[in-house]
Amino acid sequence: MIDPAQLADNWRAHIEAVLERWLPSEDTSPERLHAAMRYATLGGGKRIRPLLVYGTGHALGLDLDSLNAPAAAVEMIHAYSLIHDDLPAMDDDDIRRGRPTCHRQFDEATAILAGDAIQSLAFHILASDPSLKCLPDTRLAMIDALANAAGSRGMAGGQAIDLTSVGRELSLAELENMHIHKTGALIRVSVRMASLCAEHADEEIRQKLDRYAECIGLAFQIRDDILDVEGDTETLGKTQGADIARNKPTFPSLLGLDEAKTHARALHEEALKAIESLDPARSQVLRWIADFVLNRLH
Repeated sequence: MIDPAQLADNWRAHIEAVLERWLPSEDTSPERLHAAMRYATLGGGKRIRPLLVYGTGHALGLDLDSLNAPAAAVEMIHAYSLIHDDLPAMDDDDIRRGRPTCHRQFDEATAILAGDAIQSLAFHILASDPSLKCLPDTRLAMIDALANAAGSRGMAGGQAIDLTSVGRELSLAELENMHIHKTGALIRVSVRMASLCAEHADEEIRQKLDRYAECIGLAFQIRDDILDVEGDTETLGKTQGADIARNKPTFPSLLGLDEAKTHARALHEEALKAIESLDPARSQVLRWIADFVLNRLH
């Protein structure tokens, strides 16, 4: 049996090469914009969303290269969102992935344009990549799913809720709703797009995979909140304690640290239960991702 951690590392290297091919070179005009796009997208990261695309496709018997388009597209949407999230008008962060944020390395205007350009490139990839072997209706459904996940009913909407929640005490349902949109939408659409590529998969399987992704998305955010309390800036690659300093509602502030950890473990167990009917050998990376999300240190 293949070591899932090694397989995940192989897939990380694979998506890095895919992203590198799609991004314009730094010597292509406008050079500064393209340099900023590459800086933000190729600057490291866990690549959880592409891993979910590849892991879901692998569980459903798909070829790796047939998943490059959704894997690259969702990671580019994530990269654009981080650029904008770090801006002074949003979270005003100076560090991302252990180095200056895009607007600090370049300037605010260039960072905004880089985010805009990366976002549009994501949809161009889904619309045009010839390696995406699926029916035109399926390609359109993937574009629609990613657009909804990134928009006002998904990630952007979650960020809007986040901005209006600073200093407020939310209920658990309100906090989960915010993060189902802000963090969870891109995680769920990663799995959704891969399941759409598997045109032989029935809706029951897709619903189980969606439940897995929903649980993973919330567990991911809870772990983020815990690390904001327990982590350190060097390991995290971003400023530790930033959410506390901004008086943001978090799972530890609402539930307490121990109960937040218990809640994350319960979501982890539910995620694994949702995919227990999948082939154990082919779904091992999905289980490994669930474990990684629960136990990660950055």
